Amino acid sequence: MERAGLSLEQIEWRRATHAQLRGLALQEYAEDAMTCFRGSGECVFDLNAIERAAKGLQDAGEVEDNQRLLIWFPPQKEKEYIIGVDPAGGGRDGDYSCAEVIERETALHCAELHGHFPPPELANRLVRLGKRYYGALLAVERNNHGYGVLAHLRHLGYDNIYCEGNNDGWPTTAVTRPAMIEDLAATLAAKPELLQSGRLLDELRTFVRHADGSASALAGTHDDCVMAMAIALGARKATAGQKWRREKELVGA
Repeated sequence: MERAGLSLEQIEWRRATHAQLRGLALQEYAEDAMTCFRGSGECVFDLNAIERAAKGLQDAGEVEDNQRLLIWFPPQKEKEYIIGVDPAGGGRDGDYSCAEVIERETALHCAELHGHFPPPELANRLVRLGKRYYGALLAVERNNHGYGVLAHLRHLGYDNIYCEGNNDGWPTTAVTRPAMIEDLAATLAAKPELLQSGRLLDELRTFVRHADGSASALAGTHDDCVMAMAIALGARKATAGQKWRREKELVGA
């Protein structure tokens, strides 16, 4: 009340509105610049869970490469890691490439690589990041630009790459995409504290379900972090029980 200069009547109205509309309250009655940025369509992810995650955010302990690499939890030798990757073409006016690092056992969000990287550069950065996290499993979306990234990864000799059958890479299809998004939504709702990136949370807020049933980022927004995290969680689920740890890799290699 003191911060916004509100009366008791306004507070009463706000509480009643949030009780009635629940997750849609912030969409219909925005309270800041970010929640104001809503469009037509229903947000796929639980807005209340997103706000709970946002309240617990902390600054990254390590910030590198002009904020293109953020690290909240450094690698630990006894842990295993998965890196979900959503590649892009690398053009400055196009989509971003994003890689999200999670700890395999708990799905804790550990690090984020984000920027405009052409496939060869992205592959080199992924190799360094994968080795840094003790030979993490690289789950790279193989659609479009992903084929080039995967080819460069093989050329560079990185051998812990997620494969589907005999094909390198994670397949994002009309069948796998909805399941990936639902898994991410379930993780967010159950344990919002796992997510560490404000950039990811911003994208979750503007990822909506359209009238035709499809789900994607609103026009003018991005979903690179969303898809990279969904791939990481999908690979975690798909490889449950498998052994692929690479203890020979060294931090900082």
